[in-house]
Amino acid sequence: MSEYKEFETKMKKTCDALTAQLATIRAGRANAAVLDQIQVDYYGSPTPIQQLASIATPDPRSLTIQPWDGSILKGIEKAILASDLGINPQNDGRMIRLVFPPLTEERRKDLVKQTKRYGEDSKVAIRNIRRDAIEKFKKQQKSSEMTEDDYKLAEKDIQKLTDDYIKEIDKITDKKEKELTEI
Repeated sequence: MSEYKEFETKMKKTCDALTAQLATIRAGRANAAVLDQIQVDYYGSPTPIQQLASIATPDPRSLTIQPWDGSILKGIEKAILASDLGINPQNDGRMIRLVFPPLTEERRKDLVKQTKRYGEDSKVAIRNIRRDAIEKFKKQQKSSEMTEDDYKLAEKDIQKLTDDYIKEIDKITDKKEKELTEI
């Protein structure tokens, strides 16, 4: 079973990556994770907002971004405007406030589609991991490191692992879709 460990670890990482990716989709409530993908040009190098400012959630519908270096305020504002966040930042000279409007039905549908796409991409990644595992076991069988019966068993075990992680991805995406449609 230890030979499956590396593939199981890769599949787990795929699920974790999907969870992180879905956290960046805003669901009507203010969530600092929506800023995770946004990079600010800070002295010539792209830097995540979290490394340049403190982010707070004063109420369920807004975020405040207070940079530690006031000179980067305009850069943060520009990066937010350039992102696909769809929110206009309000700059008062000291901090930036992001007010999250309630989601429209059309935007909700777009976000559900995006969630499904991320889920499908993750399933493809899981299937690629399965393919790599089966190829590895096939090579071992051809070079007589593994018997035919062991190969069949390994193939069956990897398929079960794949099915389990595909179900996990479905659970993760279903939860996010429910979150998006129940607001």
